[in-house]
Amino acid sequence: MLLYNSLTRKRDEFIPNEEGKVSMYTCGPTVYHYAHIGNLRSYIMEDVLEKHLRYLGYDVKRVMNITDVGHLTSDADEGEDKMLKGAKREKKTVMDIARFYTDAFFADCKKLNIKTPDEVVPATSCIDEFIKVITSLIEKGFAYEAGGNIYFDTSKLEEYYVFNDFKEEDLAVGVREGVEGDNNKRNKADFVLWFTKSKFDDQELKWESPWGVGYPGWHIECSCISMKTLGEKLDIHCGGIDNAFPHHTNEIAQSEAFLGHKWCNYWMHVHHLNTTGGKMSKSKGEFLTVSLLEEKGYDPLVYRFFCLQSHYRKSLVFSYENLDNATAAFNKLLAKVIPLHKAEKGEIDTATFDALKTKFREALDNDLNTSLAVTALYDVLKANTTPATKIALIDDFDRVLSLDINAKALAAIEKEKAEAAEKANDPFIMKIESLIEERKNAKKEKNYARADEIRNELTAMGVTLIDTAQGTQYKID
Repeated sequence: MLLYNSLTRKRDEFIPNEEGKVSMYTCGPTVYHYAHIGNLRSYIMEDVLEKHLRYLGYDVKRVMNITDVGHLTSDADEGEDKMLKGAKREKKTVMDIARFYTDAFFADCKKLNIKTPDEVVPATSCIDEFIKVITSLIEKGFAYEAGGNIYFDTSKLEEYYVFNDFKEEDLAVGVREGVEGDNNKRNKADFVLWFTKSKFDDQELKWESPWGVGYPGWHIECSCISMKTLGEKLDIHCGGIDNAFPHHTNEIAQSEAFLGHKWCNYWMHVHHLNTTGGKMSKSKGEFLTVSLLEEKGYDPLVYRFFCLQSHYRKSLVFSYENLDNATAAFNKLLAKVIPLHKAEKGEIDTATFDALKTKFREALDNDLNTSLAVTALYDVLKANTTPATKIALIDDFDRVLSLDINAKALAAIEKEKAEAAEKANDPFIMKIESLIEERKNAKKEKNYARADEIRNELTAMGVTLIDTAQGTQYKID
C-alpha cells in the first residue's frame, strides 16, 4: 500500500512499526460548536483509511482526542479559549458545552457511517500527563518560563519546519485582526505548553501545576494523548491540511524532544472542502452542518458519496448543485442494485469476484484513490456475472466505502412492497383496478361502447388511463 506522506512529500510504501498492527491517531474536534461538513470531510477520509487497513487484515488501534480546553481562537496561541467563547455564546458552563457538542459530533459521525475510534480521550482527563511531559522538556532545556507561561523553545531544534518551507521571518505575529503578539516568546515560532492565570484570569478550567494555576496549550494535548494510548512510536497521524502548521509541526517538535527519537512515520493530511467563495469555515457564509443538509432533504450518505468521488489530497468544491449531482448519481446506482435483489441470485463466481475485488483493492492501495474505488463499484454492476456475485462484491466493498448500498436497496424493495400492500387495501385503488379489468374484458368482447363508458367514468374520478404495449397503466390527477 502506498500512502502520500506529508513528512517526506512523496508516496511511501506503508510499513508499520509492528508487523500486522497499526497505531493510528486522529486529531479530534474542538467541541465548542457543531462540526461543519468541511471538518467532516477529513473524518470521512480518515475513516476510509482505517477501514481499508482493516480490510487488508491489519489489527488497527485508532485514537482520537477531544479538545475541551486549551485551543485558542488563533492557532498561534493568541485570543481567547474557543471553549470559553462557546460557553459565553450559549451562557452555559464549559463542560456543558463540551458534553453537548461532543455528543453532537458523534451523532453526525454516525449519520455518515464514520466508525467511532477505539479510544476517545478528552484533553481534560490527561492533565497529569501534560505536566509530566512539560516538566521533562524544561529539564532537557527545550522549554522555558516567561511571563508566567511555559514555552517550547524552537531554536533548540535542528529542524522545526518539517512539513513546509516556512521561513521564521515570514510568519505573521498575529493571524487575526485585533490580536497582539506574545512578547514573552524568545522566538516567533515558540509555542505555549502551559498557560497560567497571568495570561487569562477568566479561564473557567484551571489546574494546579509547578508553574502556577493554569491549563495546557492545545499542541501538547495530542502528543501526550497519543503517547499515553499508542506508545512511543506512532504509525499514522491524520488531520486536515490546515493542522500541518503549526499544530502538527509543534506536535513533532515537542514529542521528539521529549522522546529523543523519531515519533511518527506517516502523516496523512486531507485537503479543504471549499465553497465557491473559498475555504469553508464556521465564520463565513451559511454554517453548513449535517443537520442542515438533512433539513434540505439530503441523505448524509450522499454527502459521504460526494466526498468519495474526489481524492483526499485535492480541494473539493461544495455547492448544492454538486450535491444534487451526487444525489442523482447515488440514486442511479441504487436503481441498478435493486433489480439484483429481485432477480434469481445464482451462485457466486469466485474467479470474477477475486478479479473485481483486486481492482478495488488496488485503487485504495494507490494512496487511497476513492474515486477509482467507486469506479470499481460501477464495474461490478456492468460485469457479466451472477447477481449473487455482484451483491457479494457490493457488500465486500462497503466494508470500506460504508454507503449502505445493499441495505438501501433492500429497504427500497420493502417500501415498494408496503406501498403495493397499501394500494391493494385502498377502496379507491381497488375500484380503479376493478374498472380497468372490466374495460380490458369489454375490449376483448369488442364491447367498445362499454369500454368508453368506463374510461369516462375513470376520468370523472380524476384518473387518466395510459394504454401501453405492456397493458393499461393509470395516473391519478
